[in-house]
Amino acid sequence: MAKKKHKPDFSKPKEEKELNAKKQSQEEMPDFIDKNAQDDAVILEDGTIQADENAHPEDFDYEGLPVVVIAGRPNVGKSTLFNRFLHKRIAITNDQPGVTRDPVEATAILNKKPIHLIDTGGYKLTRDIGTKEAELDDYVVEKSLEMIQKADVVVLLLEAGIITGEDEEFIIKMRPYTKKMIAAVNKTEGGRNEAEAWNYAKYGFSELIFISAEHGDRIQELTDSIVSRCDFSKVKLVSKDRPIKVAILGKPNTGKSTLSNRLTHTENSIVCDYAGTTRDVVEGDFEYAGRKFHVLDTAGIRRKAKVHEDVEYYSVNRAIKTLDECDIAFLLIDAVEGLAEQDKKICSLAFEKGRGIIFVLNKWDLREEQGNKAVKAAREWMNIMFGQMDFAPIIPLSALEGKGIKELLNTALTLNEQLNKKIETSALNNALQDWLERYPPPASKTAHFKIRYMTQVSTNPVNFVIFATKPEVVPEPYITYLKNRIREDLGFDQIPVQLELKGSRQKWENRER
Repeated sequence: MAKKKHKPDFSKPKEEKELNAKKQSQEEMPDFIDKNAQDDAVILEDGTIQADENAHPEDFDYEGLPVVVIAGRPNVGKSTLFNRFLHKRIAITNDQPGVTRDPVEATAILNKKPIHLIDTGGYKLTRDIGTKEAELDDYVVEKSLEMIQKADVVVLLLEAGIITGEDEEFIIKMRPYTKKMIAAVNKTEGGRNEAEAWNYAKYGFSELIFISAEHGDRIQELTDSIVSRCDFSKVKLVSKDRPIKVAILGKPNTGKSTLSNRLTHTENSIVCDYAGTTRDVVEGDFEYAGRKFHVLDTAGIRRKAKVHEDVEYYSVNRAIKTLDECDIAFLLIDAVEGLAEQDKKICSLAFEKGRGIIFVLNKWDLREEQGNKAVKAAREWMNIMFGQMDFAPIIPLSALEGKGIKELLNTALTLNEQLNKKIETSALNNALQDWLERYPPPASKTAHFKIRYMTQVSTNPVNFVIFATKPEVVPEPYITYLKNRIREDLGFDQIPVQLELKGSRQKWENRER
């Protein structure tokens, strides 16, 4: 009779030989690689990433990345090229000139090597002097030139066709950066417009690459040229720890970009009194209390009936989509103007997705009443307006003056801790038995049920499942009672908690066996 094969016992420690081999491999690892990050990826001396097949190198945290900036006049395809390099849609693309305003930044992997890629707003020559739009165009140009100055490599994107005055002026502006510049002529798919594209040769470019950002023509040639000019010797893989992702949401002109700049200590997001300045999601990073944060500054979300332009439609959709990526939503509310119907809808979306929510009463410094009574009255009013969201923290602050920032970030850390908290099944069911004894389930001849056991099925978002004999007859008030007990007794008092009931005839003690 054949011997029965025994399954390996993974609870036992590894053999001493295996442990020594792992220790030796760690000691032989180059100094520039973080030992804690090597399980997911390794950066070789030439900058190439060797990553586990399940890892996403673009999500890792790096230091010393070469900065590559895409620049050019409006509507030449900069955002399309940016998305092409990232293999996903991040920057908004549209036929309307000047869609991109704030610089959009991301980590891109080119030829298995990481770079810091920046999409800039277009250099716009024609302006209606004296208008808010012209003032905004000045900001865009200023921000674009600032990014070009700090770049290691600049991709000057041109368009095949008639050379415009904006093209010529921008090329002249770029003369000081010739040594770090690559000229690429876009919209030459299948050889189209190549004759016109050669007209750019008269400006003395050492290299002209004809590409199609939309169709992918000769993108690999451009990629090779970019990588060959980058210095990867200073690149370090700092950590595989995921940062706390914060989305800043709210109506237009509530101070979202001001708060984003304040948190990241940068001027990446353009700040202007002109409502709707931000279109793309502008990202940034900072550290607080030893934790890394990743900020997503979004476009202002207006009511659907007021959104007429395609660009704003995409901006609003992109802002809402950040709720799929973030851990915590900072819902900015103008402390002077007060709540709007749109704030409730944004809050509802965040709640449905189980995100941590902090109500941020911005521009608190502009209110006439600013004392403790005013804060208390605002909290009471918010709790009335948002009904079942009374658990969500409310923080009054001034993003412009920096007041209240520390309290906001401390609260965010608390929420993140609760979002990632995991309760053992045994502890959960001990608590459940206590709750059932304290307030027994209501029973009647037609609605008799037994609650068997409970388990936590996920963190961030926090979801629990309770198994009952007849889940369909459990009254809603009793479900609310159990949800409140989970939140208050188990330490989830400041975040949304989802609770689902399922049918079961088996006791949890037996199920664990």
